[in-house]
This record gives sequence, C-alpha cells and structure tokens, in this order.
Amino acid sequence: VLLLFVIVGLVLFFTRNWSDKAILIASIIFLLQPVEWFHYIASLINPAYQLPDLGVGAMYAEVAEYTKSGNFWNFIICNITLGQKASFLWAVNAGRFVQTAGLFLLGCYIGRKQLFISTEKNIHFWMKILIIAAISFAPLYTLKELVMGNNAIIQQTVGTAFDMWQKLAFTLVLVSSFVLLYQREKFVKAVSNLRFYGKMSLTNYIFQSIIGAVVYFPFGLYLAPYCGFTLSLLIGLFVFLLQVHFCKWWLSKHKQGPLEYIWHKWTWIGAKRNHK
Repeated sequence: VLLLFVIVGLVLFFTRNWSDKAILIASIIFLLQPVEWFHYIASLINPAYQLPDLGVGAMYAEVAEYTKSGNFWNFIICNITLGQKASFLWAVNAGRFVQTAGLFLLGCYIGRKQLFISTEKNIHFWMKILIIAAISFAPLYTLKELVMGNNAIIQQTVGTAFDMWQKLAFTLVLVSSFVLLYQREKFVKAVSNLRFYGKMSLTNYIFQSIIGAVVYFPFGLYLAPYCGFTLSLLIGLFVFLLQVHFCKWWLSKHKQGPLEYIWHKWTWIGAKRNHK
C-alpha cells in the first residue's frame, strides 16, 4: 500500500496551490469513482465490452507459490518485485487508486479547515457528519448487496462504487464519533496512549507486516494453519499493545519514529540547497 500512497501522493503536490473549494470539488469527483462509472456506461453501450485485464490474478498466484515454498530470500525478492507490481495493479483495477486520491484531498481539505480543532462550530459540524453518515450507511450497504447479485461487470463497476461509498460512510461514523467522544475527559484519558502509536504509524505498519510474516508464513513459525479468527485476534491485540509501549518508550527519547525519520529525510532531500 505504501507504493500506492507514494504515487497517489503526487496528487497533493499538483494541487497544493488550489483553493479549498477546488480541493473539495476534486476530492468529491475522485470519490464518486468516475472510472468505474465509465466502464459501466461503456458496458451498457456495448454489451460485449470487457474490463481491462491487468493479469493480477496470475501475478498473485506466482507470489503465493513463492510464499508457500518457505524460502526466505525468494519470498523477499518476489514480494519487492512482482508482489509490489501485483499489489499496485490490483489497487488500480479495484478502484483504490482513484479512491485514495479522493481521500488524500479530503484529508488535505480537513487539515486546511482545521476541522479537528475543538471549537463549538467544529463540534456541530462533526455531529452533522455523524447523523448524515449513519443514515447513509444502511441504504448504501443494501444497494451494494443488491448490486453484487448481478453480472461480473456490474459487480466490478457499480458494485465497487457502492462498496466504497458504504465503507466511506462507516468510516465517517467512526471518525466523527471519535472526535465527539474526545471532548470528554474520561475518553481522552482512556485513549491518550494512541497518540504515541499514531506518531509512529509508518514504523508500526511495517513492523506489523514483518511480525505477521514471521508468525504466519512458512519461512517463519508457520502458524497460519493452526490459528483461527479468535487466536489471530488475540495475537493482533498482543502485538498492538507491545507496539504502543514501544512507541511510548521510543518517543520519550526521539522526536520521530525510526522510519518516520528516514521518510522525512528522503522527502526533504536537497531542500536547503534549493532554498538557497
């Protein structure tokens, strides 16, 4: 997903000087999933129309074979080459590229408007978002389920759009609920340690992947065949709590997480020289 984020992140560079209104409009256009609707309309015009085949299935099958072999170095090489390509093309094929661009721009708009600052106006705003998103979720979810009963093209076009909209609605319910609950002192104390985790989100994401690979894959402990949903959930919670404590310790000695520091340095390579 980081490869996707890096490439889609260019959208923020090209729109950095746009007005707030233009940013919001662009975000809405991306989130409407125009590519998926184009494919759907094209299939209505031409019943023989086929969706582009990017060969993602074959790529993932090859990656799976390397993973099952249990050879660590083959696993690493395959995942940083073919695995990255398969993941990125899957995101493009599944509408995630356009959706991510829309979410990035929406986040940019929220940041510019400082909507997470605790003001009376912002609290009313998030209350409205909670109500609208909660009311929208059920019909969007129902429509998605109805659409998924149709043919493959409709499932992969209109179905993708409705699926992402219902997930966006649910996400807004979670975000707005968190913001509103954060106005309560008891809730703030209960979740205060999450700020350490959030400041090191990149480091946590990468290390979760590494730990998960070691625990579940054949080159490591290979516990995948023996772990059901409940045990996997417990393992996930245990890793999460360990990471929270690690983040709290690390940030007591450093300003940023290790990978956040590297990412920051790479982002601003040559900045001083260019500034001069």
